Amino acid sequence: QVVVDFERLSEHAAAFQGHDVGFCCLGTTRAKAGAAGFVRVDRDYVAQSAELARAGGCKHFVLQSSQGANQHSLFLYLRVKGEVENLVQAVGFDRCTILRPAVLLCKRQESRPAEWMAQQFLGVVARVFPTAYSVPVETVARAMVASVLQPGVEKVEVLENEAIHELGKA
Repeated sequence: QVVVDFERLSEHAAAFQGHDVGFCCLGTTRAKAGAAGFVRVDRDYVAQSAELARAGGCKHFVLQSSQGANQHSLFLYLRVKGEVENLVQAVGFDRCTILRPAVLLCKRQESRPAEWMAQQFLGVVARVFPTAYSVPVETVARAMVASVLQPGVEKVEVLENEAIHELGKA
């Protein structure tokens, strides 16, 4: 494990050398970082990490994005996720897997009251419609690993929430 300073990421290029696969789940919130900070973390840092990984020999990049990601969205969150998907694809990995999970079900250390309320509601909804609106983070992690272990069908593969559930089954 290597700790890097994302503000000076290029100085840490050695940390990205010699890896066949790269996994990226980097992200923050607009509430935590402000709009500019959110863009810097969720788009710029991710794109720079992908570029360094590719330069270091990475062949398969696995990116956690978001359900509804769209570079033309009016919503900053979804627009940035769509933009970073395009930037990562443009890096030119031999294989790129993009996961678009719905609301992530997890326990967080910091307080996010609105997200907590949504998780409580979606936890109940998930019992009736298990793949529609949410996904446990453990399922996403298993799907990310499974995507690497199975042969790729296409150069770029986008997995929506239902496919993440299927691939991430325990």
